Amino acid sequence: MASCGPGRHTPPMKTKAQRTLITTAACFALALASVTALGGPRVAPVSAPPPGAKNLSAHIAGRIGDAGSYQWPGLYFEAKFEGESVYFKTGTGDVILHVLIDGESVGTLVKPAPGTYLVDGLDFGTHSVRIDAVTESQSAPDTFGGFALPASGKALRMSPRKLQIEFIGDSHTVGYGNTSLSRDCSQEQVWATTDNSLAYGPKVARRYDADFQVNAISGRGIVRNYDGSAGDPLPVAYPFVLLNRADTYDRAAWRPQIIVIALGTNDFSTPLKAGERWKTREELHADYEATYVKFVEDLRSRNKKAFIVLWATDLAEHEIQQEAGKVASILQSKGDARVAFLPIDGLAMTGCHWHPSVADHDTIADRLIRFIDGRHLVSNAR
Repeated sequence: MASCGPGRHTPPMKTKAQRTLITTAACFALALASVTALGGPRVAPVSAPPPGAKNLSAHIAGRIGDAGSYQWPGLYFEAKFEGESVYFKTGTGDVILHVLIDGESVGTLVKPAPGTYLVDGLDFGTHSVRIDAVTESQSAPDTFGGFALPASGKALRMSPRKLQIEFIGDSHTVGYGNTSLSRDCSQEQVWATTDNSLAYGPKVARRYDADFQVNAISGRGIVRNYDGSAGDPLPVAYPFVLLNRADTYDRAAWRPQIIVIALGTNDFSTPLKAGERWKTREELHADYEATYVKFVEDLRSRNKKAFIVLWATDLAEHEIQQEAGKVASILQSKGDARVAFLPIDGLAMTGCHWHPSVADHDTIADRLIRFIDGRHLVSNAR
């Protein structure tokens, strides 16, 4: 694959390693040319699907509106077909899309122009196509326009996965700046180096061939956002399809057997400021505990049999762990035997702005997998 230095629209980079990051559509075009030159499967923009093209139903586990709009991270779109090519449409919105055929990458689109894209160069036969949207889109939704097949193609049914896992959290769950080689990042570099497919949630889901949702927003907490900033805390935003709170998410088919939650970093990682509604740390603790307990109880009311794992890092002098652990204890004391707390210590935090790196996400995923296996949660769910 060809490499790219910073282009005309690329922000200044501080290190040689950072200058290799693919952050513009020009880089994608150069990489695409390299793939095409090598032959084999490739992805490229086209004006439109050919006459006679037919829709190919997509499997989507994440939250998406009727018009194909999505805003929570970690969405993926899958389909199965017989043929040698497939089309898909992407709409407005800044997004990074990983395109895979039969589990292998055929290209990455960085801020692709809205329109139709063709994946071809395939041997005729049975194939699966998957598109992972790996960025965070707090400012505005992105749009997926669906798959299509040429007239010669044949749509095939995908076998549903038996296991569903939901990951709820903040930037640590998003994968904020996880591929960065430096902690010092501009906001554009944060966007370019965030890859949710390399975050701990999708890693855990892949281990068990599970469908997953990542319902997380960077900077948000249970009751307090980072440094007291504005915006809906996660429990307020959680019930909705998009962050505008217009439509409630209600999909009967989504009933995860395992729910993993990591919230508290933004509540406690900065001092209280004048004008915030909590006058003391003790008041903040009490509000956090009561709101978190209520949030988990609401989740439990919709997911009666799910096992719920609360985890936290050792940041903020263990304050996050202490508070999240209290929440788990309160829930257990109220009779919920299917909730547990998992502390995770010793992360290097070398991603953007002292966030977990890809290696840290591997560590988190490994700890969660060992916990899940130790409790036999997957075998019991199936």
